[in-house]
Amino acid sequence: MAAHPARGRSGGRPTLEEVAARAGVGRGTVSRVINGSPRVSEATRTAVEAAVAELGYVPNTAARALAANRTDAIALVVPEPETRFFAEPYFSDVLRGVGAELSETEMQLLLIFAGSDQRRQRLAQYLAAHRVDGVLLVSVHADDPLPDLLSQLEIPAVISGRRSADEPLPSVDSDNFAGACSAVEHLLSRGRTSIATITGRLDVYGAQRRLDGYRAALRDAGRPVDERMIVPGDFTEEGGRRAMRELLETRPGLDAVFAGSDVMAAGARQALREAGRRIPDDVALVGFDDSAIARHMDPPLTSVRQPIEEMGRAMIDLLLAEIADSRPFAARRLERRQLVLPTRLVERASS
Repeated sequence: MAAHPARGRSGGRPTLEEVAARAGVGRGTVSRVINGSPRVSEATRTAVEAAVAELGYVPNTAARALAANRTDAIALVVPEPETRFFAEPYFSDVLRGVGAELSETEMQLLLIFAGSDQRRQRLAQYLAAHRVDGVLLVSVHADDPLPDLLSQLEIPAVISGRRSADEPLPSVDSDNFAGACSAVEHLLSRGRTSIATITGRLDVYGAQRRLDGYRAALRDAGRPVDERMIVPGDFTEEGGRRAMRELLETRPGLDAVFAGSDVMAAGARQALREAGRRIPDDVALVGFDDSAIARHMDPPLTSVRQPIEEMGRAMIDLLLAEIADSRPFAARRLERRQLVLPTRLVERASS
């Protein structure tokens, strides 16, 4: 015979208080477990989940959201055009990590593009109505007003990639500086003597840090930094192709290139082939991200791996902790968490 859920003391639907009593914890702890807060020990979570199963407790999502002024929704905001979002593996990897971590909660995820002034204005109105409990921001430029707007509205937010060293929002980033250093050190160890770099947009702090790492690695090796060997790109394939063509015109003797993303490295590879340069015989090539592009390139691309999917998971953990934090917003701002995850060079045939 199939087992039936236990009834509450009143003979009706089990309550949150009865789950708490069965698990031997407080009502607030049960609420945190049900809402997917990371601020609960594994033993406590197991006890609460067992009590929920034994009693057959079903959360009243609508009532809980109204009582807590909650929407049970999180927005992933991308201040870029859709074309870039779908062209770059970085974004899909972040989304995969976010979705995987969020699947263990009852929260819904909204994907919002804000790549134009008109869309930013609409987004500002949407956020001002407090239609989401929190916001994840990816690919934010230094002058983007969205992070400051979120702070003004006191909406919990986590940013992927700091805007500066003094980022006030909780953030998750990879070690862009160390990753770039490892790329250049690798090229130097292969006997390359004329190493150029194609940077991302320098209004993105991560791109600045990769350029800083390139310069530092050369200086540490006693090599001069030739500013003519530094050409800005824009994280796109066409930007990489254009920058590589410029480098071949101005510095034709170069024998290695560090591109600030795999997508730009793919564009650089096309320009090198058009110019009759062999990879790696004539010019070694290294990218950044270690995306599927790197693995499928011909020859396969040496690249700096940043743990993008893990970054997406960490963003959700931080955001849920922010949402669950009942302290005043001003008090929470004093304890902003900045997570920096390590990078790793993955060597392949291109270098």
